[in-house]
Amino acid sequence: MKIAAEQRPLADFIQTFRQELHRYPELSNQEFETTARLRAVLDEHQIRILNLPLATGLVAEVGKPEGPLVVLRSDIDALPISEKSGVAFSSENPGVMHACGHDFHASAALGAAILLKRNETSLPGRIRILFQAAEEIGLGAPALLATGALNDASVIFGIHNDPTLPVGVVGSKAGPLTAGVDRFTITVTGNGSHAARPHDGNDPIVIAGQLIGALQTVIARNLPSAENAVLSITQIHSGTTWNVIPDSAWLEGTVRTFSQSARELIERRFRELLNGFGTAFAAEIALDWQAGPPSVINDEAWVDFALEQAPAAGFEARRVAASPIGEDFAFYQQQLPGAFLMIGSGGPFALHHPEFRVDDRALFPTADYLANLAVKALEQLAQR
Repeated sequence: MKIAAEQRPLADFIQTFRQELHRYPELSNQEFETTARLRAVLDEHQIRILNLPLATGLVAEVGKPEGPLVVLRSDIDALPISEKSGVAFSSENPGVMHACGHDFHASAALGAAILLKRNETSLPGRIRILFQAAEEIGLGAPALLATGALNDASVIFGIHNDPTLPVGVVGSKAGPLTAGVDRFTITVTGNGSHAARPHDGNDPIVIAGQLIGALQTVIARNLPSAENAVLSITQIHSGTTWNVIPDSAWLEGTVRTFSQSARELIERRFRELLNGFGTAFAAEIALDWQAGPPSVINDEAWVDFALEQAPAAGFEARRVAASPIGEDFAFYQQQLPGAFLMIGSGGPFALHHPEFRVDDRALFPTADYLANLAVKALEQLAQR
């Protein structure tokens, strides 16, 4: 993607900044150095930072108090993954990696903030740029909302890099774009016994095995085929040796849904099935259901608007399919309309993969796109 000669210094700066963030990743709610690095650059460019009760992450603001408020959102946390990408600026924090590209998101948003600052006096309102902590654990957006920083906002835009899209493409869709995410753990408690005398106990492994198969019917026999949902068991732990039937078995997994009605139905049937199994097998079956972010539900008009702005920054706009990944941007959309956008990052490795890497050619164009998108949105809102 082409970058004008006069923009090359800023493009080079945010690329260097992105690689610095990548070298020193920090886990959710531990992004102290990341926050300090962002604050230093924002201060250097005399960009206002709101005084908010946030331990990590921050909110910057450009513009004037009169007029509408538009919000751009980025995230800043990393994952507990050991990096194997082989890039020259690989993580120097053992066991921690920017394997989801939040370093890319934050650096693009920083570039957008600097571009917006250059034309601040001409803005018909305010633009707030969120550098949000703790997206990976789904707690960052609710914490930021609790500060009231979005109370007067009219619209919010967010981005996520997408390695399944080539560099130079921005994609989105109206309605559900990402899935609602729920996590569950199940503990089956029976009675242990000698492996040669299973009739003396109540085998939790047998119960768990039958339960795994039965749980698959929660979606297959309760939701219509047009309703997309996923239920996956991802961990099973039980027993300590070959000739002893244990007392308990432990299972963990996730459910992904694209509608609130499906989400509620699956949890209800889950509980009913576990209660029935507990009675049928005379065992105690405990469920810990942990609700995560809901589905990202994009506003149709703002998706159309955002994709219309893509060519001005050199992007091809595409309509994409919904994805079963989770994203706490959805919490913002419960308060105000918005559009979440996927930025092609070129692959070849998937998000959360230890060899994941982003193509930096997309970085400055994304910053330019975000800045232009925010300005155009402000102008449209100001005319209403």
